Amino acid sequence: MSRVGKKPIAVPAGVTITVGKDNVVAVKGPKGELKQAVDRDILIEVKDGILTIGRPTDQIRHKALHGLYRALLANLVKGVTEGYKKDLELVGVGYKAANQGNTLDLSLGYSHNIIFEIPSELKVTTLTEKGQNPKIFLEGIDKQLLGAVAAKIRSLRKPEPYKGKGVKYSGEFIRRKAGKAAGK
Repeated sequence: MSRVGKKPIAVPAGVTITVGKDNVVAVKGPKGELKQAVDRDILIEVKDGILTIGRPTDQIRHKALHGLYRALLANLVKGVTEGYKKDLELVGVGYKAANQGNTLDLSLGYSHNIIFEIPSELKVTTLTEKGQNPKIFLEGIDKQLLGAVAAKIRSLRKPEPYKGKGVKYSGEFIRRKAGKAAGK
């Protein structure tokens, strides 16, 4: 049995889970509603505030999907109750971030500013304090979308290993390399 797959998911008060046709699971909570299509072979059962995921056989495919869908459904439950946050930091001289609603304006050392449209499901805020690196805060209930948008912003100027300049996640450690050795 899958270690991840066999763990039951506790459903907090105020969260309703419905399994629709074609095995589409809808999770509704205080922060919003999320849906996840689940493979038709995976068995989903909601009983007494506990969500359990089962598999019909011990085929390799079923074993792989068992843990996957348990993790995805656990993320949905956490998302509609608590939500998710990602913080990014801009390291480099002259790097700036500003937002107008869900439009992010980034100055990352290129000849032009980058205008990045954030999906409406996410909330973005920027913070620029004197003497500190500009920060971008992303919030949302969908963990997959939040991670994809944060990764896309980071990919606009990845941190480089010599000076550490670029867009990085807050708390991310960047392995540094030694530069060229001096002359003689």
